[in-house]
Amino acid sequence: MSARRIVVVFATLAFALTACTSQVGGQATPSSQPAGSTAPSSGSATAEPDNPFAAMSSCAILDQALVGQGYPKAEPLVANPKQGCRTTKPASGDTPGVDVGLSLNPGRGYKENVGNPNQASEGNVNGRPAVLEREPENSPGQCDVWLEVKPNSRAFVLLASGSDTARACQMVQEIAAKVEPLLPKN
Repeated sequence: MSARRIVVVFATLAFALTACTSQVGGQATPSSQPAGSTAPSSGSATAEPDNPFAAMSSCAILDQALVGQGYPKAEPLVANPKQGCRTTKPASGDTPGVDVGLSLNPGRGYKENVGNPNQASEGNVNGRPAVLEREPENSPGQCDVWLEVKPNSRAFVLLASGSDTARACQMVQEIAAKVEPLLPKN
C-alpha cells in the first residue's frame, strides 16, 4: 500500500469522523488482553467540559502502545492534528509496511460513522465496548477498532498493511488491547 494511499485513507476517515452518523449491528467478537498502565498526559485533544481526552495526547498514547515494535515516533494527522496521530513501519523484505493511526474523538459515540457497517461487529477490548470494522474503505488490508470512552466519546485505532485483511484485523486488535488501558476509564 503506498504512502499516498494511506494518507488519503486517513484524511477520508478524519472527514468521516465529523461528517455523518451510522449505527452498527453484528456479532460480538470478544478480545481479552491484560490491562496495562495509565495514560500519559502530555499534549491535548480539544478542550471541552465533557472531553475525557482534554489532558491527553493521541501521539503519546500511540507511541506508548507501540513501544518496542519498531515504529517511528507518531506524528499528528494533517487533517486533524489535535485529535489524531499516525506512524508507519516501512516494508521490510517480504513483510509489507504497516500504517497505524489513533484518533481521540470527544462527543462521538463508538458506534457512529462506521464506514462499512456490513463488515463491522460489536464486541469488547479488555472488557470495554468496541466495534471491529473490516475493510473500512472497502480495501483489503485495512481494519479498525472503535473503543467506547464515556461520556459519549471514542478512541479510534486504524491499521492498514498490505492486502491481508485477516492479518490487519489481528494486528489492530493487538494494538487496541494496548491502547485500551491508556484511555480514561468508563
